[in-house]
Amino acid sequence: MTDQPLRTLLCYGNNQNFFDLPRAEIGPVWEATQALLSQLKGLDGLEIIGTFDDDAHMVGPSSGWPWTFYVLADARGQAVVQEACGLLRSVMVGEHALWRYFKVEARMGRELTIRDDVEA
Repeated sequence: MTDQPLRTLLCYGNNQNFFDLPRAEIGPVWEATQALLSQLKGLDGLEIIGTFDDDAHMVGPSSGWPWTFYVLADARGQAVVQEACGLLRSVMVGEHALWRYFKVEARMGRELTIRDDVEA
């Protein structure tokens, strides 16, 4: 066991429900997505390292790789990763939870360090 944080990649994918929305109804989903990201940033035990949006080169539903967007973070443990994933259940878009429009999968591991004392 180590005290090192879990390097975590949260992978989010739009599903067909998102693409079935009329253009005028996409705004509330975007606002809810911003709320999700703000809540992630505020989670105790989760430090966001960076984000990556793949929407310029990936269009359409994401049921797996490639995902729509990613959040790379260090997590204190699996419980906070579970809490991060669970935000799709509690962030609302009108009467529906955000998971109506997105799915999330988390990949957890350890930081891969690049050593300076090894020659190429």
